[in-house]
Amino acid sequence: MDKMSFGTGHLFSDPNVSAAREFFKNKSRAMTDKRMSVAQAVTNLIHDGDYLASGGFGSVRIATAVLHEIVRQRKTRLGFSGHTATHDFQILAAGRCFDRCDAAYIVGLEVRGLSPNARRYIESGAVQVTEWSNATLGWRYKAAAMGVPFLPATSLMGTDTFKYSGAKEIACPFTGQKLIAVPALFPDVGIIHVHRADIYGNAQVDGISIADWDMARASKRLIITTEHIVSTDEIRQEPSKTLTPYWLADAVCHVPYGSYPCNMPYEYFSDEEHLMEWMDAEKTPATLDTFLNKYIYGTRDFAEYLELKGGAARMAELRALEPLRRRGD
Repeated sequence: MDKMSFGTGHLFSDPNVSAAREFFKNKSRAMTDKRMSVAQAVTNLIHDGDYLASGGFGSVRIATAVLHEIVRQRKTRLGFSGHTATHDFQILAAGRCFDRCDAAYIVGLEVRGLSPNARRYIESGAVQVTEWSNATLGWRYKAAAMGVPFLPATSLMGTDTFKYSGAKEIACPFTGQKLIAVPALFPDVGIIHVHRADIYGNAQVDGISIADWDMARASKRLIITTEHIVSTDEIRQEPSKTLTPYWLADAVCHVPYGSYPCNMPYEYFSDEEHLMEWMDAEKTPATLDTFLNKYIYGTRDFAEYLELKGGAARMAELRALEPLRRRGD
């Protein structure tokens, strides 16, 4: 396939499938108890300079507890996949944790407006950015999950997004049609919040999984946070809901309300007041520092943060706002 044209963006993750296979070949597939605290998971599995992928979608089902701990531990020089990234991007930008980003949807918190600090951070030049669409960034996970170095697509052609992407134009060997080669993305670490998991890392979500199925299989190390720890027998009752089998997971962290202040479908609604508190605090660097010192740097863990935001009483209010259903309905 002859290269025709290419985007000017950098690739922050090597799409070399052989190198990735070598890593996965040596990864343990033992069915062991992987429970640990969020602090332990971040300390052991996320290192300065790693490339990080965050699951969920926008302000829905993100692993907030892990993101807070990354900031609390002052992890730095991370790469970040900005795939439908809203509050997760906002948190990491507040801690200045990443210096390179594959950007599809970032800075904006949808109807809530633009994050003032995230915008300042990107515009400061401190972050190297390569552009993608949400679809093509998701397909990069899919290529990695499939074990191929790229996937062909027609998306991005003729756009400025292609110009600033890391994609390349190719010719189809069968038809001669112009296509875009979207390179595989193998994150060093993926983080996903789920509805339930067993102690080994068999994890399930209720509702749509977005790109998490592919991201989990593309990631070299995977941290699962979960609302509920359940038995393996319960997982096996509904195998079609299993997002990750145990051999993908490196850590299982039991974190009730672990996506707060975001929405966890069928569990609790988003805390819109607190999300706006974030936005207000970001108006100046000084007010943001005060906010971070109160809610992240000044707290021991995510549980203490939840207590600051009203604890069990506030969580019950948010649970009452979310349409609930029984498992299996």
